[in-house]
Amino acid sequence: MTEPDPSQIMQLGMGFLASKTLLSAVELGLFTELARRPMTAPEIGQALGLSPRAVPDFPDALVALKVLERRGDGPEARYSNTAEGALFLDRNGPAYVGGLLEMANARLFRHWADLTEGLKTGLAQNEVKHTGTSIFETLYASPELLEQFLNAMAGASFGNVRALAAKFDFSRYKTLCDVGGATALLACTVAAAHPHLACSSFDLPPVAPIAQKRIDKAGLADRVAVASGDFFAGPLPKADVITMGMILHDWNLEKKKLLIRKAYEALPKGGAFVVIEALIDDARRENAFGLLMSLNMLMETGEGFDYSGADFAGWCREAGFRRFEVIPLAGPSSAAVAYK
Repeated sequence: MTEPDPSQIMQLGMGFLASKTLLSAVELGLFTELARRPMTAPEIGQALGLSPRAVPDFPDALVALKVLERRGDGPEARYSNTAEGALFLDRNGPAYVGGLLEMANARLFRHWADLTEGLKTGLAQNEVKHTGTSIFETLYASPELLEQFLNAMAGASFGNVRALAAKFDFSRYKTLCDVGGATALLACTVAAAHPHLACSSFDLPPVAPIAQKRIDKAGLADRVAVASGDFFAGPLPKADVITMGMILHDWNLEKKKLLIRKAYEALPKGGAFVVIEALIDDARRENAFGLLMSLNMLMETGEGFDYSGADFAGWCREAGFRRFEVIPLAGPSSAAVAYK
């Protein structure tokens, strides 16, 4: 019989040390600097404005955490990005996902210090707790902050929408509307992969210029349109496929079901409703990221929560959908699909 070992408990309990080290590296632009050339520890310190005490511990810790590589030992050793760091953490790269990590560093890391209070009260522990103003009110009051936030979300969604475009059978459909489409990433990605589709990205009016910028840059203005509106205030645009990426988890059960009913009403017979989320496994034992994301929705909204494919199928069945499937996407995320 194996003796109990506290190492996993200690690793989890002290996991914030590794997390904050990575987040600070992203904040400081370390991976972007190393995308230009490998550097020694003193060069890293000078480029990032670090205290001499911070090197070589800081880059060496990142080597041990497998997010940097190092060639050689001692003061002349040179550090470089791993393949993943070069692809996903260089701010100048098209697949940059660090925007979400920047937001986690600036906001979520501090809010999560109040998780215990959130678990006891069921109340959000973000900006609204301290200022009375929600994060969304703050963002929508500033076009610059809004664009920064939406671009961060787009970076986090990049792998998922590419996987959806490759794995879902769009051949039977002619039109797609991405509800809560933000920067139009999903609409542009699917349209580029499937030239027969006409796509639209539906979101609140202040988001429209941000979405149009991406559409124009992609050269897809002839097949991707911007539609503006409030998905709670009126009907959704009609389309053969309606998608929602990381939308349903923002809301309580009543509002989740309302959006599902609206999607059902906007679809033709045979149409598909596709949601992209970090779906929790049906047994609620495996997808730790999905479960932690659900706790994050408690911290951010007090009411929103993540869910399983079985939960989604049950709610959609109530609305009238008849067939369901789950398509694994990137990492812990999946697409849950309901067919009318």
